[in-house]
Amino acid sequence: MNRRGSHIVTLFAGAVLVAAPVLAQDEAPQRVVSMNLCTDQLAMMLADEGQLYSVSYLSQQDRGSAMVEEARKYVPNRALAEEIYLMDPDLVIAGSFSARVTLDMLRRLDVPVVVFDPSSSLSDIPDRITQMGAVLHQQDKAARMVDEFNAALADLAAMAPHEGARPSAALYSANGWSSGSATLPGQIVAAAGFDLVADEYGMAWGGFLPLELLAMSDPNAVITGQPYPAASRAEEILDHPVVTDLKEGRMQGIVSDQDWSCGTPFVLGAIERLSTARQTATEAPQ
Repeated sequence: MNRRGSHIVTLFAGAVLVAAPVLAQDEAPQRVVSMNLCTDQLAMMLADEGQLYSVSYLSQQDRGSAMVEEARKYVPNRALAEEIYLMDPDLVIAGSFSARVTLDMLRRLDVPVVVFDPSSSLSDIPDRITQMGAVLHQQDKAARMVDEFNAALADLAAMAPHEGARPSAALYSANGWSSGSATLPGQIVAAAGFDLVADEYGMAWGGFLPLELLAMSDPNAVITGQPYPAASRAEEILDHPVVTDLKEGRMQGIVSDQDWSCGTPFVLGAIERLSTARQTATEAPQ
C-alpha cells in the first residue's frame, strides 16, 4: 500500500496523520483535481498541459457539460475524499455546493482546497476567470480571457434593441420556475435583447410563475430547458397545453443547454443564439 493509501486507512481508523506537504504560495500546483462541473471547465480552459489531473465525472456527460470531449482526456472523479486523496493532488478545486464532508476530510489530510462561489451574474464571470488564473498561476492567460470575454459581451450588447423595442421572453422550467434579471440565466436572455416576464411580476431573483400569469403575459418567446429522459412530475408543466400553445409559431428551438450551466465564456454562445433567433423573428414577414 502506498503512502497515501496508508494515510487514508489511518484516518478512517481515527489515528493521527503525518501532515502532507503543502505548496508554497509562489509555487504553481502541478497535480490539480477539480470536483465541480463549473470549476472543471474554467480549469480546463486555463491550466497548462499536464497541470490538471482530474475533473468531475459530470464534465464528461453531454447533458450539462460544454466541454465533454476535452473533459474525457482527464481522470474522472465523483467527489469522494478517498478517491481524490489517493490521486495525490497538490491542489483540489471545488464549488461552494460541493460535498462538505469531502472538503472537510481533505483539509484534515492537509490537502490544499480552494472553493469557488457560483456565478450568479454575467459580471461574476470575469471574477471567476481571474480567480482561477490566480489559483493555477495562469494570470496572464486569465487576463487575456477576461479581455476577450468583455469585448465579445460588449459587441453582443451593442446589437440588442433599445428599451421599448425589445420582445418579451419567459424562462420557464420545472415546477413553473421563472428566472429574472438578477440571475445568470435571466441576464443571458436580457443581454440577447429580451425583456423578462419574471421582472414584470417582481421576481428579478426568480420565482414560481403560475400558468395563468404566463398566459396573460403572452411572451414573444418561452424558453424551456431540455427535459430529462425519465418521466418527472416536476417537468409535466412544460407539456401543459398553455406552454405548448405559447411556444407554437413563435421563436422555436430556443432551449437552455450546456452553455447555460456555468458562468464561463460559453454563455456568449447562448447569448448569440438567442440574439440571432430574436433578429430572425423580428425580420420575418408578418
